[in-house]
Amino acid sequence: MKALRLLVVLALLGIVVAAVVVLDTTREPTVQAASEVAPAVTPPFAHYLAGTGITETGRGNVAIGTAVSGIVREVDVRVGDRVRAGDPLFGIDDRDARAQLAVARAAAEEAEAALAKPRHRLDYLLALRRLDRSTISAQAVSDAQDDLRAAEATRDAARARVDQLGVDIDRLLVRAPRAGTVLQVNARAGEFAVGGDNGKPLMLLGDDTRMYLRVDIDENDAWRVRPGAEARAYLRGNPHIAVPLHYEYTEPYVTPKTSLTGQGSERTDVRVLQVIYSFERGDLPVYLGQQMDAFIRTGPDDRGHG
Repeated sequence: MKALRLLVVLALLGIVVAAVVVLDTTREPTVQAASEVAPAVTPPFAHYLAGTGITETGRGNVAIGTAVSGIVREVDVRVGDRVRAGDPLFGIDDRDARAQLAVARAAAEEAEAALAKPRHRLDYLLALRRLDRSTISAQAVSDAQDDLRAAEATRDAARARVDQLGVDIDRLLVRAPRAGTVLQVNARAGEFAVGGDNGKPLMLLGDDTRMYLRVDIDENDAWRVRPGAEARAYLRGNPHIAVPLHYEYTEPYVTPKTSLTGQGSERTDVRVLQVIYSFERGDLPVYLGQQMDAFIRTGPDDRGHG
């Protein structure tokens, strides 16, 4: 009887728990915090073209790699660091190369010392020949000269080996090819770095002191773009941050639009003319790869508005 009562109590408890779960799932979720809707951007011109732009570096990013595979010894920079041309970025383990360099230097010193014997012999033969040409034959002098040149060639080869190993060691320390900002760091101390092009750069370097904005203009409005026309960009999410734009150039080829919003009314076969502008970043909270809304002034005789 006790076991039967226990089973009945457990069954009733299960029914109650199931009912609570069903009621909880049918309840409308409560909103934790209403997200603020960003105010709309007011076009700055009476007649304009509107387009979406993506920020980038003007000179292009530099994908940093290593010509020599090996274990990363140390990483000297972090994301956001400003570097000058020639500053060290990271180093590959160079202990093996330095050991080879020590051996090569010893070989070079040995080759330099080995020059003494053929040089002294040649000097001795020449001195005797000056005293009495009949005592030393010309062939003996020629052989001594050949021995000296061979020893000098051995010494030069040993020196070249030292220089080569010095270059190899210098290549193991990867330096910045130009001034810029470290945008990505994919190298970690202790990891194995593959030399050459392996698809993913170990570091990404760019100059973001002056930002460039690549603005997409619908091909139907491409004819309305005027080089040098006044233009202004607004930061997504804060239309109060306006940036005057400086015209740089227009891409001569109309390309398929790559930045899609996902809206149901958007056509995926849209082709756009890309117009490139620039602006000084300064203290603006603008980052590479960020979208901005751009407006380009047009004449009142142009057809329609942007």
